[in-house]
Amino acid sequence: MGASGRSWDGFSVGMVLFPDLTQLDLTGPYEVFARTPGAEVLLLASSLEPVRSEWGLAIVPDSTFAEAPLLDVLFVPGGPGVGPAMEDEEVLGFLAEREPEARYVTSVCTGSLVLGAAGLLRGYRAATHWLSMDLLGLLGAEPVFERVVKDRNRITGGGITAGIDFGLVMAAELRGEEAAKEIQLMMEYDPAPPFGSGSPESADHDLVERVRAARGPVQEKRAEVVRRARTRLGL
Repeated sequence: MGASGRSWDGFSVGMVLFPDLTQLDLTGPYEVFARTPGAEVLLLASSLEPVRSEWGLAIVPDSTFAEAPLLDVLFVPGGPGVGPAMEDEEVLGFLAEREPEARYVTSVCTGSLVLGAAGLLRGYRAATHWLSMDLLGLLGAEPVFERVVKDRNRITGGGITAGIDFGLVMAAELRGEEAAKEIQLMMEYDPAPPFGSGSPESADHDLVERVRAARGPVQEKRAEVVRRARTRLGL
């Protein structure tokens, strides 16, 4: 029995792949989903050719978008490739087409920008990477600086490592809290970071500004894509 009170004999998860995704955005949740009883986890892409992540790791799709079965959970990771993904008609069309049948529409990190570009976060509270909070707001969402944000059937995770937290929240939603706790214990997920710099709220101000400045050109290019998406969505 899931946290929503609905019994699930089995469920399908469709995880969207696109070039230059951040692999931990994908593989953190994948690890949890794959351990969740009754889960069928499918990696989906435009073709069956391997998709290279941000740092070159090749990930092999299980199905194309066109041939994907009915999906209970839609999931989108983030990464440097979200800019092109936000203007990829096949990706956006797939998400928009499958949203009505999905019980959950989800993302981690800047994957929420892709959901926003598909028009699927308008009026929803959502998380994203801290550098892209302002961009998420421009796509009609209400940005929330939390590890995992649930608003109705939209469940979104913050930056990169929040993907494991997101996965455990989803496991609890789908199979109950005890199942999620078992998965967490088996994964020995007991974070104890060596430095207190994992959030702009805990890191030194100079460090935050240095990282922000270094990412400035990337963020400006992403902002241009968001502006075009706003025009397309009539925002």
